[in-house]
Amino acid sequence: MFNPSQQDVRRFFCEAFRKLHANEILTPLEAIASDWIRQHPEYDDILADPDSALEANFSVDQGQTNPFLHLSMHLSIAEQISVDQPKGVKKAFQLLAHKFNSEHEAHHQIMECLGEMIWNAQRTGSPPDGQAYIESLEKRCR
Repeated sequence: MFNPSQQDVRRFFCEAFRKLHANEILTPLEAIASDWIRQHPEYDDILADPDSALEANFSVDQGQTNPFLHLSMHLSIAEQISVDQPKGVKKAFQLLAHKFNSEHEAHHQIMECLGEMIWNAQRTGSPPDGQAYIESLEKRCR
């Protein structure tokens, strides 16, 4: 299992940003990441400065969104949709994209459910509950 460090993740997104803006060839994963980077220009300043990015602290207590977590969740969701795992996530994505007339908003809706599932697993010390995740998504599709 691939388990990158926080620094690895930050370097990956900063490098994808750099290559995107330098019109360099991107790896397939960088190309997917770049699509999400383009849709989040509010992260450009942090992505453009890798040294600051490596040191930055994004405090939830101060209402800060961690751009690296956010972009990583977009990548995770894109992968889940591409392989339909857990089963039903692809259908939920399609329904949410139609409901909100936006694939990006559909991702954000899924992100809320994914975050809740991860938080519950961490809080209880149990494995992530894929069925609860899908049920949460289905509620949002209604």
